[in-house]
Amino acid sequence: GEGGQAVLSISGLAMHLVNMRGFFFLSVPFHDTSNYMRTKQATLRHLLATMVMITDADTNRRRRTVCALSRPSCRVGSLRWPLENRAFVASSRLSTLASCAGSSRHRCLSRTVLPGECRVRDKRKALGVLPCVKQIDTLAAEYPAQTNYLYMTYAGQEDDLEFSERPTPITPSYQSSSSRLTDSLDSPSEFQRRARRYGSVPKTMQEAKERGVMVLGCGAYCIGSSVEFDWCAVSCVRQLRRDGFKSIIINYNPETVSTDYDESDQLFFEELSLERVLDIYEREGPYGIVVSVGGQIPNNLSGPLAECGATILGTSASDIERAEDRRQFSDMLDNLGLKQPAWSVLTSKDEAHDFAKKVGFPVLVRPSFVLSGAAMRVASSETQLRNFLALAADVAADKPVVVTKFIVNAKEIEFDAVAYNGTILNYAIGEHLENAGVHSGDATVILPAQKLYVNTIRQVKKSASAIAKALRITGPFNIQFMAKGNDVQCIECNLRASRTFPFVSKTLNANFISLATQAMCGLDVTPYRISLLDIDYVCVKAPMFSFTRLRGADPTLGVEMASTGEVACFGEDTHEAFLQSLLSTGFKLPEKNRSILFSVSSESFLFEFLPAAKIFKDLGYTCYGTPGTAEWYNREGRDLGLISLHKPVNGEDNGENSAMDALKAGRIDMVINISEGATRKEQITDGYLIRRAAVDFGVSLITNVKCATMLAECLERQSDKAVPRHIGEFYIKPTIGWQK
Repeated sequence: GEGGQAVLSISGLAMHLVNMRGFFFLSVPFHDTSNYMRTKQATLRHLLATMVMITDADTNRRRRTVCALSRPSCRVGSLRWPLENRAFVASSRLSTLASCAGSSRHRCLSRTVLPGECRVRDKRKALGVLPCVKQIDTLAAEYPAQTNYLYMTYAGQEDDLEFSERPTPITPSYQSSSSRLTDSLDSPSEFQRRARRYGSVPKTMQEAKERGVMVLGCGAYCIGSSVEFDWCAVSCVRQLRRDGFKSIIINYNPETVSTDYDESDQLFFEELSLERVLDIYEREGPYGIVVSVGGQIPNNLSGPLAECGATILGTSASDIERAEDRRQFSDMLDNLGLKQPAWSVLTSKDEAHDFAKKVGFPVLVRPSFVLSGAAMRVASSETQLRNFLALAADVAADKPVVVTKFIVNAKEIEFDAVAYNGTILNYAIGEHLENAGVHSGDATVILPAQKLYVNTIRQVKKSASAIAKALRITGPFNIQFMAKGNDVQCIECNLRASRTFPFVSKTLNANFISLATQAMCGLDVTPYRISLLDIDYVCVKAPMFSFTRLRGADPTLGVEMASTGEVACFGEDTHEAFLQSLLSTGFKLPEKNRSILFSVSSESFLFEFLPAAKIFKDLGYTCYGTPGTAEWYNREGRDLGLISLHKPVNGEDNGENSAMDALKAGRIDMVINISEGATRKEQITDGYLIRRAAVDFGVSLITNVKCATMLAECLERQSDKAVPRHIGEFYIKPTIGWQK
């Protein structure tokens, strides 16, 4: 990108662009000296000569010009190919072609197809530079391999398997203009002819089943994109096979179940990039592509794939764009008359500061087209806002960044559903235990929701129905709401399967992805019979973190996701399910010394946590507190008798009567550190040191007042005595008034 090196993969060639003092320099290294590559000399020379020349030439924004040397050349093995002596035109947009396989922290090939890229692709295909499909040999070359493990490579002359003939060709139906590229570089019409159709629409459902459906997987595991999306992809493929569709998966993560040999008919170990997906799409000629079950990476490819003529099954790419683009989505909510926090699109930092002053701090900075709340931050001051805006602009690149009013002490609500042509088929409403401000991937989610007003549920359902109709949703989707009292406001909508879809499907014993797959494929769908109010059990999802392996990381929760896993448990009530899920994450109850350290930063949280502190004291726990917390709880009228421990000063434990020394010596079994609302620098620093020490010395840590209060209530009710039971025992529990 800007000021650095971007690696560009087009037509299997490695182009390196280095931005030095305003100039782009081009080099193309090759490592294949086989006869096959040698026979392609003229082809590759012609391709290389046009690669940079046609890139972005139609935009009329030639920001940088690179003058070639007197006799530029490229080397392939021992061969040296002269190129024409001419000036090459490139722009800073070329750096956006550097694909990072969907990473949200770089400028990725995600939402826009550059005209130059399409023309390079046309030229490559017209010159016969096409990848071959190869099988991964699982039999050590002793016998012919019959596996469906496939990959594509340019280092080959023929495919390892034969593709069946189809009644309609899968090559582009338009006449390629590649041969006329050098004559019409500045003709806008040439770049506008990009509506491509790889084969006609199937005339019958049987033909569609024979051609198959391509499913894009989740890619590499990372924070925000993990096994929950692989479960969605596998559920989609299994339903396709049950319905008689040929299934084709593209995924490059061998850790996933979707890459098992028996899960699909065709499995391509390939990157989730536009060019590679199009190569496979052209070769297979499927009925369509499912982009909504693999997380944000394939979802971001919906726009470019649709622009190139691929058929997207389910919600259209244009409607996905309307939901992902913060500005378009906020405009749509305003047009529908649905409530949302006050918002403004970032056009300049000065306007953002003016907006923050108008609505008051805190405000939330929200980039578009990102996963797991990347670069999303809550700003409580002008200095924080300035820093967070710079971070969001860097992550979101040229995508809209919206600043919204952050609602304090609001409850966040998850709405997961499946729709068909804008009509909701099934839905589930879950609530976060923590207040809004904690990312949904890090939050403790309760399903069915236990503490929502009936009127709140009614408003959520009405708003979700209006959004589904406006976006013409077909397939899975997730909407996040926040409620304060009975005032319900919409936060965002994801037109894809969310990470809570496996949780919802397991809880309700109804596979939402299977239903969504049938809807996206145009089959007859029958909604599940579900009555959320009559379910006689509760399921709670708790997050798992890896702070012990992340040296120096602050183990606290925020609007950007930090968890690396999750676990869900069933129970007769919320308390039983919550404690079972908490213990399943590896959390240890304070039983060794029966000692707890309290450190609460603000007076509002001191008041809120007071009933829980009394419960811990009444249960016989030895309660410690940092000086401010101990002094507040030991005042007349409260008299909890907390033992005061000094806070760390300059990172030192400061003797025997300090919190750090007690943690190191193992005298503390659990730390409850509520840092929300901290404003003074010493509060933030001291709290971090205590939290970090708790993690490093294996002491149980709770950083949210809602979770701490719930834990106290669980111990008071003796929910820790409950015996875990098999999931099937809850499924067979009788319901009142209805039957599945």
